[in-house]
Order: sequence, then C-alpha cells, then structure tokens
Amino acid sequence: MADTEQIPLIDRHRAVLPSWLALYYQDPIEITRAEGRRVTDSTGTTYLDFFAGILTNAIGYDVPEISGAIRRQLDTGVLHTSTLYLIRQHVELAEKIAELSGIPDAKVFFTNSGTEANETALMLATQFRRSNQVLTLRNSYHGRAFGTVGITGNRGWSTSSLSPVKVSHVHGGYRYRSPFGHLPDADYVAACVEDLREVLLTTTSGDVACMIVEPIQGVGGFSSPPDGLFGAFKEVLDETGILLISDEVQTGWGRTGDHFWGISAHRVTPDVMTFAKGLGNGLAIGGVVARGDVMDCFTANSISTFGGNPLATAGAKAALDYLLDNDLQGNAAKMGARLSAGLHDIAAGNPVVGDVRGKGLMLAVELVEPGTREPDPAAAVTVLEQTRARGLLVGKGGLHNNVIRLAPPMTLTEDEVDEALDALGHAVAAVGEGE
Repeated sequence: MADTEQIPLIDRHRAVLPSWLALYYQDPIEITRAEGRRVTDSTGTTYLDFFAGILTNAIGYDVPEISGAIRRQLDTGVLHTSTLYLIRQHVELAEKIAELSGIPDAKVFFTNSGTEANETALMLATQFRRSNQVLTLRNSYHGRAFGTVGITGNRGWSTSSLSPVKVSHVHGGYRYRSPFGHLPDADYVAACVEDLREVLLTTTSGDVACMIVEPIQGVGGFSSPPDGLFGAFKEVLDETGILLISDEVQTGWGRTGDHFWGISAHRVTPDVMTFAKGLGNGLAIGGVVARGDVMDCFTANSISTFGGNPLATAGAKAALDYLLDNDLQGNAAKMGARLSAGLHDIAAGNPVVGDVRGKGLMLAVELVEPGTREPDPAAAVTVLEQTRARGLLVGKGGLHNNVIRLAPPMTLTEDEVDEALDALGHAVAAVGEGE
C-alpha cells in the first residue's frame, strides 16, 4: 500500500469524498493557520479572508476572548452532555438570544447547523398549522437536507424533486433579474404582494403553514428586495395566520450593518427565526427562536444530542458577548459603506459588472457580458482566481454562478477594505483583458 502522505491531498480528497463536494480554485488550498482576518495555507501563503468560511468566522480568527472560553470549558473535562441534563451555558445563551430576537415570549432550540435549524422550523410550522404547505422565494436556499432542499428555489442546489412539503415559490428576493425589477421600490413591493396573493389563490388550498424568507439571499448571490417587502408580505400572511420564518443564518448578528437581524429592515417581527454560522465563530451551532406557543406545539418527546452542547454554547456565548461589547454591527455598517463605495467605483470603470448590491459586510458583484444582463460565469471564475493570486479570498455564487460574494469578518479595518478593493479592482480589470 502506498504511503498516503506522499499522495497529493487533492487526490486523496477525490478518492474518498463525494464528487459533488464543491472545491474552490483550479488548485484548491488547505488552510492551516489563521489570525485576525488572515489565513495561511499549507504552502505558507497568507491571504486576506473576505469570505470567512462562508460567513461563519464572523469575528475573525484566534480571538482570545473566544478561545479562552473554549479552553476553560475544555479544562472542566466536559465537552458534551446531552439536553437530558441541565447545561448552564445553554440556558444563558438561550436567554440572551430570546431577548435579542424581539419575538414575544420567545423560546430557543439549539441545533448543529443552519440546515438543521431550518428543518426544525419547518417541522414546527407544519405541526403548529397542521398543514404541509410552504411558501418560499424564487432563487432561495435554506440547506441541504430533505425538507430544506424541497423548498429551495435554485436549481443548482435542488438535488431532488422529492419533498415532505408542498412548496409554492413567490417573486421578490432577486430583484436584478425579476420581471418587476424595473419598477420603483413601492411599485415593486406592490407587484410582489399581488403575486403572493395570486400564488395563495392558485397553487395552495389556503391553509398554508408558513412562508420562509432570507432577508438577503445568500447562495442566491446576496440579492435582496427593497426594505419593507416582507413587512407587506406579513400583512397578507396575518389575514389567515400563516407564520413568517426569517432565515437569518447568513444575515444575523449585525452583519447587515443597520440592523441586528436582516428582517428588521422590513419593519416586521417574524414568528420564527433561524440562525447559525456567525454565532459560533467557527463552532458548529445553529438554532431556532420562536414564539412560545409555536415552539411548544410538539406533542411528542424530543432531545438534541449535540445541539447546544457545553463546548459550543460556551464558545458561542463568548462570541456573541464580544460582538455586542465591541459594536461589530456598527463596524459592519461603517466598513460596509466604505467597501460598497469602492465596489461602485470599480463597477463604473468595468462594463463586466452588472450589479453591485448588499448591505453592511454582505456585498456582491454580479458579472455579465458587457452591455447586457447576460450572466458571465467564466468572468466570476477569473475574478476568483485573480483575487487569490493577489492574496485575497472571496466567495462565488448566484443562480448562474456569476456573482462574487464578499463577507469578511466583522472586525475588518479600513486598511483591509482598501487592500481588498485594490485586489478586486485588478481582478475585475483582468476579465476585460482576457486573462
């Protein structure tokens, strides 16, 4: 048998891991060390990280306050107890999230991921309403499990047409390519509300369980509607008691700058919110916060073996405390404005940029064939490779895989914004030069 250490890691990866497990870059990298907003790969090359583990390392790397909390928990010898026992950190974190949610009589259930959180939210809503009908948005993504794939509105991530729920898709989340996209904000909202009413009348039996929305569509390319759309949707939903679920897996914890939760921009409090990613700053944790009557609607027993375990909740509480104590939401707003202005400057000189959008430190650049709105996924590949060559890691996504996604840690500095803009400017220019 060959010594596996002599075989390139990419070959070992391909031999034992699924072919559908996506990797970035023609020559994928292995990240071996990190500090602040920078990561270092196995060759010793250091990069400024502007994707943060898909928005997960929200505070950055090697933060003493968070690492210290994790080490203190490790020192107790208790990495895990199930929810069959009381867990102090579990309760303390739930208390803080319930208060921050703004949801009346809120209760919290912890999971291990955003996918699991959204699966739980779907189960709660369908049980509470005694209906398997779900409304979701076109171009949406909510996870990789059976139910969440079933409600996904993006073919690139719909691995199966089978589903435990009956889904109807509504317009509104992706404005750039929407048939209503040319309308002013108020008219756009009115058109989407009318579409919602028509969907309810034509594709459902009326007794719908819930509508689930991403305030900014993550995998869909950081796209979002005008502020107020989901508040207008909620008025329609409330007419028949349909629950509103806000998927805050990517938009939560102040990342959008102006608001702590993305849905707050729409002047509405949802019945249920899901969360994950940035809460743990790299630890596996997610969850659901919901109205007490919705959360308590299950009649069968349940537990969460790993959800809310002592190690994850100790680290997550430290991360949340750090985020609040250091006003990282304010920093996201300030650095996001600087980054957005720079991206618009880049767009002005490069016709390959069709759209710059997003909020706070959740921004995107959609790349198109110059002079058209025709998506250019090859250009996105070029930008991805060119930014890496210039020491910057960014994300890629969108319905057509033609969107560059930027979501750096929320501790970002002005100098780092300018460094990233310089790399991005050269990378986008390289598209026009045919590199």
